[in-house]
Amino acid sequence: MNFPFYIAKRYLRSKSSQNAVNIINFITFLVIVIGSAALFIVLSAFAGLKTFSLSFTNTFDPDLKAIAAVGKHFSISPEEEIALQDIDGLANFSKELEEMAYLTFREKSCIAYIKGIDGNYRSVTGVDSTLYFGNWGVMEFNGVVGIGIYNLLGVPLDNYQNPMTLLVPKPGKGSITPQGLNTKPYNEMPIYVSGVYAVEENLDKKYVFAQLPLVQSLLEKDSTQISGVNFKMNGQVPLEAVQEEIRSVLGKKVLVLNRQEQYSSLYRMLNTENLATYLIFTLVLIIALFNVVGAIIMMILDKQQNSKTLFSLGATIKELRRIYFTQGLLVTSLGGCIGVLIGSLLIGSQLAFGWLRITPSLAYPVEFNLMNVLVVLGTIVVLGFISSKIASSRINKRLITA
Repeated sequence: MNFPFYIAKRYLRSKSSQNAVNIINFITFLVIVIGSAALFIVLSAFAGLKTFSLSFTNTFDPDLKAIAAVGKHFSISPEEEIALQDIDGLANFSKELEEMAYLTFREKSCIAYIKGIDGNYRSVTGVDSTLYFGNWGVMEFNGVVGIGIYNLLGVPLDNYQNPMTLLVPKPGKGSITPQGLNTKPYNEMPIYVSGVYAVEENLDKKYVFAQLPLVQSLLEKDSTQISGVNFKMNGQVPLEAVQEEIRSVLGKKVLVLNRQEQYSSLYRMLNTENLATYLIFTLVLIIALFNVVGAIIMMILDKQQNSKTLFSLGATIKELRRIYFTQGLLVTSLGGCIGVLIGSLLIGSQLAFGWLRITPSLAYPVEFNLMNVLVVLGTIVVLGFISSKIASSRINKRLITA
């Protein structure tokens, strides 16, 4: 057996003759356990919040999306649609046309986005699961609105006597002439609300879904003009390969974005918050692990006579340093493992029972991630290595022979 490891293990299990040293060692070990557990719990909570936040965007957004490289609209020909259908790895795709519109019902009004969708949209995205009540309708002028719009305007379902009205500016160039003032500068269209969706507050006030040809007519676009194409993967081909195939079919007129690229700002913000939280708690751990340095130095002084005996028996200064270095590393590693175990039990209980809740019906989102386990243990071991190295360097010949 390795001599320094054997002695360090004995020191780890045995109590000191000085009660103060035992108390310091216990507090040091407890601080490491609590610090590592807290770091793991916070990282797991942020992972859960990240997944929870992104779940809202995944409702309306597909695996891949093609948008116009320049401007807001582009054209897709029947030949290009046929070519897209032949791409391996694609389960389905759908076209959409989106534009901001002014909604009015009786004396109430608001601004939202009118999104024209084709028949494939509901199978490409998860929008079907968001339908709160009503249905998608069978008539040409049927539409589905968010519950925020529904509550704001107070528009009833299937109100064919007095429908909701959509207004959008007429497309054109140049300034308004006196002759142009004689005509309406906007197009309008009635919408009979047949269903209401509910996701979260911001999205619930954002969209009105209608049939794609209807919206194309409202915006004075032909049947080939759209604002985006949504793609659903079948999981048999790598996403990057499918992305390149779509680019080769549609050309430079579009940008083909994956989920992360569609919400690059949101992903960047969540990753920055996660990194900042990790660094803050790591700083707390660094301060806490100064206790390890103090505890090892106290142990060195307490075991000074033992060190003299070992030195007299032939142990070198390097081996004596390795004893206390190994002891510090064992304390921090064992404390980190126990802390991660405690944190894992708390995260597991939250996943199983949801004892901590945001609302009576919504448990605080957490996520058990193996990467977080490795990050916490790696952080503890690295910091323990540094603190143990600093403390064990106090062993020198002058101290042993004093």
